[in-house]
Amino acid sequence: MIERLQISHLRNLTQVTMQTAACNVIIGVNGSGKTSLLEAIFLLSRGKSFRHSQPKRYVQHHQSAAIVHAKLTDGSTLAIQKQVDATTMLRLNQTTVYNQSILTEQLPTLLIDPSTMDMLEQGSASRRQLLDWLVFHMKPGFHAQWLAYQRLLKQRNSLLKQTKHLTSVQRAEIKAWDKGLASHAALIHHYRAQVFAAWQPYFAQTISKLLPTYVQQLSLSYNAGYDTSMPLDEQLNERLTQDLQLGYTRNGSHRADIHVHWHSDASAKNEVNIEFASDPVIKLPIIKEQAANVLSRGEKKLLITALRLSQLPLLLNRSEMTNAAPTVNLVTTTPVVLLDDITAELDDRAIDILLSTLAQLPCQVFMTSLTSDILPLVAKYWSTANVFHVKQGILTAYP
Repeated sequence: MIERLQISHLRNLTQVTMQTAACNVIIGVNGSGKTSLLEAIFLLSRGKSFRHSQPKRYVQHHQSAAIVHAKLTDGSTLAIQKQVDATTMLRLNQTTVYNQSILTEQLPTLLIDPSTMDMLEQGSASRRQLLDWLVFHMKPGFHAQWLAYQRLLKQRNSLLKQTKHLTSVQRAEIKAWDKGLASHAALIHHYRAQVFAAWQPYFAQTISKLLPTYVQQLSLSYNAGYDTSMPLDEQLNERLTQDLQLGYTRNGSHRADIHVHWHSDASAKNEVNIEFASDPVIKLPIIKEQAANVLSRGEKKLLITALRLSQLPLLLNRSEMTNAAPTVNLVTTTPVVLLDDITAELDDRAIDILLSTLAQLPCQVFMTSLTSDILPLVAKYWSTANVFHVKQGILTAYP
C-alpha cells in the first residue's frame, strides 16, 4: 500500500506530497488537478497515462520531465521519471531498473473512470487489456510470452506493409516468424483461458449485486483471436495473401476479445419449446446477442463496473490458480483502486455496493469527487479515510 506519494511537474501539479491511508478522497472542481493525482499513480504503476499516450501532453509546460515517487508501507520505494521526449527512468529502492513490469508487479492498479464506460462498444483492445491485467498479475510466465509475441508481430506487420509480393527470402523470414508466433500464442492462450475460467464465477457474484435482475441473462465468453484447434502458423500461412493485401496480420493472440452476452431465456440451455394448439412443439433457439445491444446506458455502466470490480477478489485469492492451499493468499502487494468521479457515472445504490465491496477487500482506494456529498457514504465504510481538497494544483487537507 502507498504510504506517501510525491508528484512533480505533472500537468498543474507542480509539487504535491500526500500522506495516504487505506481510503483517500480528493475533492475539487473540474480542472483542479484531482484526476491528475490518479493519473500520477497510474503512470507509476503502468508506465503510461490513461488520458494521453504522449508525455508532452502531461509533463508540465516549460518542464523537461514529470516525476512520481511513492513510498510503500513495507518500506520499499518506487519512482518514474517521464521526459517530454518519452525517455523513461525507473527506480525501485533507489536502484535503476529497466523494465516497467517490475514496478507494475509492485503496484497493481485498477482504474474505474468515465473513459472506460464505453468499453462494450469500443474495439477489442480495452476488453483484451482487462483480461491481460489479470493474467499478468496471476501468471508469472505470461508477460515474457506476450512481449516475445509482440516483437515478432511487429516484424511481420512491418514486412507486410512494405510490399505486396514477397521474395523467397522474405517468405522464409515470415515462415520462421509464424512458427514463433504460434508457439507464443499457444502459451498466451493457455494462460488467458485458465484465468478467464477462474474469473467467471467472481463476475457472476458481482453481477448478482450490481445487476441482480439480469444475473441469469448475462454471461462472459473468451475468444482467443484465432482457431485454437489448429496451430496459428498454419492459419497465418493460409491467409498470407490476404494479409499482404491488407498490410497487417488479422489473426492471432493480438485479436483476442472478451464478450458479454445477453440470453433471452437463461432458464433453458440450448432451446425454447413453444407449443401451439394446432401444431406440434416448435423448438426455437435462445436469442443470444451482445449485452451492449440490449442494456440501457446506466445498466452498461454497472456491467462495466462489475467487470472491473470482480477482478479484485480473484487477484486477492490467486491460490485458486496454483497448487497452494485454498487459504493461502499469494498476493504480496496491496492492489490500488482508482475511482475517478464515480458519482457522475453511477447512482447512489451502485456507489454504495461498490464502496462496501472495496471496504471488505485488502486494497487501497483513491477516489475523486466534485463535491463533498460522497463523504457520508465513505465514512460508512472507512472510519479513518484521508480527505483532501485540490484547487489549481495545490493539495490541502479538507476542512
